[in-house]
Amino acid sequence: MSEIAVAQVAEAMYDLVKSTHGKKNLKPMDLTKAMIEQFGEGCDKQICKQAIRELIDSGRCIYSYVGGSYITLPPTATA
Repeated sequence: MSEIAVAQVAEAMYDLVKSTHGKKNLKPMDLTKAMIEQFGEGCDKQICKQAIRELIDSGRCIYSYVGGSYITLPPTATA
């Protein structure tokens, strides 16, 4: 079983958030399920949590609280 790098998962998550921006809001669990589906067994929930934390800490994504917790692009990234 090969280990998937957190940075690789974070990049894939960012691409997914960017591609659905303005069309669909993604919850953290939606991203986790998509990454496990994409990367297979080498990607687990812990790696996904770390990848989400990396995206939030770097400012590439933000948490949005609209009837639930969603991960979205910051307002400046939409221009």
